Parts: sequence; structure tokens; C-alpha cells
Amino acid sequence: MKKIPEVSFLKFLKHSLEILKNPLPFHNANFEEKGDIFKLNVGFNSNIYFCRDAAFAQYVLQKNQKNYVKSKIQTVDLVKYVGEGLLTSEGEKWKNQRKMMQPAFHKKQLQNLIKGMQDTIVSEYEAIETNKTINLFPILNDLTFQTVVKSLFTKAAKAEDMKRLQFITEENQKMLVRELRQPYLGWWFKMSGTLDKYLDLSKEARTILKGVLDERKASGNRYDDLLDMLLETKYEDGSNMSEEQLIDEILIIFTAGHETTSNALTFTFQLLAKHPEWQDKIYEEWLSLGGNNTDLMTRIAASKVCQQVLEESMRLFPPAYFIDRVNVEEDAFNDMTFKPGCSILFSVYEMHRHPKLWEDALEFKPQRFAEGSRKFSSQYFPFGAGPRKCIGNNFAMFEMIIAVTELVSKFKIQSQFDTIGITPLITLKPKNALLRFEKR
Repeated sequence: MKKIPEVSFLKFLKHSLEILKNPLPFHNANFEEKGDIFKLNVGFNSNIYFCRDAAFAQYVLQKNQKNYVKSKIQTVDLVKYVGEGLLTSEGEKWKNQRKMMQPAFHKKQLQNLIKGMQDTIVSEYEAIETNKTINLFPILNDLTFQTVVKSLFTKAAKAEDMKRLQFITEENQKMLVRELRQPYLGWWFKMSGTLDKYLDLSKEARTILKGVLDERKASGNRYDDLLDMLLETKYEDGSNMSEEQLIDEILIIFTAGHETTSNALTFTFQLLAKHPEWQDKIYEEWLSLGGNNTDLMTRIAASKVCQQVLEESMRLFPPAYFIDRVNVEEDAFNDMTFKPGCSILFSVYEMHRHPKLWEDALEFKPQRFAEGSRKFSSQYFPFGAGPRKCIGNNFAMFEMIIAVTELVSKFKIQSQFDTIGITPLITLKPKNALLRFEKR
């Protein structure tokens, strides 16, 4: 069997500070030197397999997915902040939750939410000032958070509570990143009380959401929003989701739902600023489809150019830039053997930029998706793959198509930066979204 190349603990320690800031150059250098898979020694007899082999990813996520579970990163580390929801649960619990929640995210159900999405997006865009340089990311971060809030709660949630919830979500993510990139400081985070401080924030978030649920139940009002759908969904035995489980799922929706979308949108507008010809193509398509005089769902479905741009943006800058799995039983792939319990981290970022998988891999070419993304299903994983593919992928695509077409129909976008910077946290975040807007 083939021996997998190793990267020593000493090399890991030597580069620990740069890894803390941005691990992607370190991983890229190892991939270039070692090949498409290598084993990183992170200390205490602990290893992580880093992989950019798309065929192996497809095998793990789809073909033999029953032998693989999510790693401790999600099933333990993330759970303590957001609970055991659809993103972090495993086994029968995950199966039951997925089956129960799937109908709420079906395209037909989402049709009830898209007008609210559009209203929220148009309202948030009022914060854009023209003819001056602005950082677009904070505007888009608020936009996507408010879109999730309105889709979940309509107008029932207090603005100050939601602002606090947004703050807690972002602070806890930063703490989790510190834990993952500085595992050797785990003892200090516990001893110093740092960890307890963030866990208290999680308790506060749960209290806020319990208050929202109590108000909704007491009001007796129906809004046909996501919360109504989740309150009404039932397990096979006819029972409803418990309040604790419902709060877990809502926290997961906030954590996984708003930031990935704001990241993707920010990168998309930065790429459009650098490639204004694609702004024109989106605008021309919007006009040809009748603009805001056309039924919104019909226009979303027909916005093929916009979808190509979004798909190419998520290829170059995938918000969920890694996927982690652990094998339950011993497994083998392409002459490589993996004993039970191996931590395998698939770099979506590297796979999406692999020169053997993509022609002109580092260039922005939306036309490569002219026939849709299904053509690249064996190597393109912006929403994951297999049974655990993101349940909110349709929600995110609808929201992003609305957000891009609304902005491009109103403004021309100019770049005020040299190159697109990144900050890899739990998701891949933009760094320098400095843009200038001019009214059309």
C-alpha cells in the first residue's frame, strides 16, 4: 500500500503563527510539495489528513458515506456553542431531523419567502452611498442576517435582540477558530475562564430565542415563515420538535445560513468590480427578463447569467472551504489505507483551484458554468455533497440571485482594491471589499 507523505509537528509549530492568521498558504505549499494528500502531525500523537483529491472526496461524501462521520470539530467543538442541530448531529438523530426539516426548505415552500427576501435586500441597500469608497462586507453581513431573521420570524423578533444574537454568533465563531488553530492552548482557555465567557454568550443566545418562541406561541398568529414551518413539522410518530431541539436548529440556521451567504456575495461583487463586462451581462439579462415587472420566482429561475457568475465566484472563493470526516471502520482508496478514526480534511478551496481539474483554474470564467454546475458534480462542492449536502442551498441561491440582480440593476460597481484578500475562519471571509458605486 502507498505511504502517505507526512508533515512533521516541528514544521507545524514553526509555522503556527502564520497558520493562526491564514493556514491556506501553508497547506498549499504542502500540497505542492507532497501531492494531493498528506498527513499533518499536530502533536500528542494526533494527525490530520489533508486532501485535495476530488475523487477521494466524492468517494467519502457519496459513494461510501455510511462509513464516515463528521469530525470532533463539528460534533463536539461546535456543538458547545450552537447545540446539536442538523449541521452537528449524527446517526439516527440526524436522519430524523433531516427528514423532518427537508420540506421546509423545498423550492415550493421557499416561494412564500422570496418577496420578503427582496424587500429586506432592497431596504438594506439603502445604506450604500454612491461616489465614495465603502467597505461592502458589513452591509452584506447585515443584509444576509436580516434576511434570515425575516425569513424565520417575519416581524416578530425585536431588533435589539437580533443585533445581540448576531454579535454572539460572530464572537463564538472567532473563539472556535482560536481553539482549532491553537489546540496546544486548550488548557489555558479552560483555566483562564476564557471558554466559560463564550459559553455564557451561547446561553444568552438560547434565552433570546426562547423568548421569541414563547411570544410566537402566545400570540397565536400565523406568518407562513420558516418558524411556522418548523413548529408544524412532525416526526413519523406524529410528535413535534422539542423546544430545545428547535432552538438548536435555529442557532444552526443563523450560524451556517447568514455568514456563508454574505461571504459569497461579497466575493461575487468584488469579482464583478474587476470584471465589469459581467455586470453588463447580468444587467442586460435582468432587462430582457422584464426587470421588476416580471414574477419574481420566474425571474430567479431564468437568471442563468447571474447563476453562472455566482457559481464561478463560489468555485474561486468557496465560503465553506473545507469539509471534515472521520472513518468509522478501516477503509482503503487508491492504494491508501486508513485505520479507523482517521481525521480527514478535504480542502474545497484547493479542489476548486486544482489545475488538473479546471482549465485556467485561477481565472474568473463564469462561462464554464453555461451548462450548469451538474457537469462538474465530481469536483465542485460549494454546498458539500451526498446526503449531508447543505439543506439551505436553494434558499441561499435564491437570496443571492435577488441580491446580485437588485444591486447590479441599480449601480455600476468599481473596485478600490488591488487583489481580493481572504480571512479563513470557520468560513472563508473577505478581507478588503472596498468598492465604489455609481448609479445607473
